[in-house]
Amino acid sequence: MKLDEHFNVFLKGTVNLSQFKLDLLDERVEAVYKALKADDQVGPFIIGKTPQGCWAHRTIINPVGDNEFDADFMLDMKENPDWSGSPKTYLDQVYGALHRHSTYKNMPHSRKCRSVRLVYANLMHVDIVPHLNLADGREVIVNRDDNQWEETNPQGFTDWMKDKDSTANGNLRKVIRLMKYLRDHKNSFTGTRSILLTTLLGEQVTQVRAVSTPDYYSDVPTTLLHVVKDLNDWLQAHRTKPSIPDPSNPGVTFDHRWDQITYSYFRERIYAHAAEIEEAYEEPDEDRGVQMWQAIFGGGFKAPTKPLSSAKFPAAASAADSTVRRPGRAG
Repeated sequence: MKLDEHFNVFLKGTVNLSQFKLDLLDERVEAVYKALKADDQVGPFIIGKTPQGCWAHRTIINPVGDNEFDADFMLDMKENPDWSGSPKTYLDQVYGALHRHSTYKNMPHSRKCRSVRLVYANLMHVDIVPHLNLADGREVIVNRDDNQWEETNPQGFTDWMKDKDSTANGNLRKVIRLMKYLRDHKNSFTGTRSILLTTLLGEQVTQVRAVSTPDYYSDVPTTLLHVVKDLNDWLQAHRTKPSIPDPSNPGVTFDHRWDQITYSYFRERIYAHAAEIEEAYEEPDEDRGVQMWQAIFGGGFKAPTKPLSSAKFPAAASAADSTVRRPGRAG
């Protein structure tokens, strides 16, 4: 059974990151950006910032339990001739700026392969990704481990994501959140990076299917069913790890983001989930359908709260009906 309203409740109450946390993320990223911009050594080379990854794509979800939620942002920088021979210097300089700051030097911060991570106690961490447009025309981020540039097109990927979500009537982003929840909270296909999951799910959404079957992406459960089934069909045709192109950057792939073992596990789990989702979707009995969806997603999958019927309280209803209504703001 589709149970569309149950999915809305589940997304809003359990899966989605709260507006409070999103606002807090905005505030903290802005504060970090201002601190970096004010640094004497790195500040002159900073020209802007841009949300990246699940934050930019609106697929960020609540973390498991008391774990931190995370978000990335691009720190847009211009070239410094003194650092040109060593890409990792840009990342090291951002780390150094945090290390010099009166507040951030006392907070956990570390260098990752492509970012500098700043950790806030028991709540969130932010990954700061140095991002440049080089004089030779390449748009790049840093791979510190290899001390080299990696070509990227973050705006192109975001635009691709928006186009796919539009084709799916605004349901693709919700499906990606659901599948990330399944991965993180139900410990399924662990090890599969979000960029791979987003790309693989997004590539299943096509104009051909949207036009030939107008209700193919009509609502969240229907889109979930079709996208996961289509992904499963594609995966089952590829026993060995296939190449996953970056849809926004011709010639670039995400192949380095997983290995054959991780791919095989993902393939097996999607096969199982596709069958579970189809069974729950096709179940005609509502109570049984709820149980089947809960077996997939957990107890947070439940019916919308129903308002108390005034018929049960006739005196209160009568009093409400007789109250003189005054003009003013509702609610």
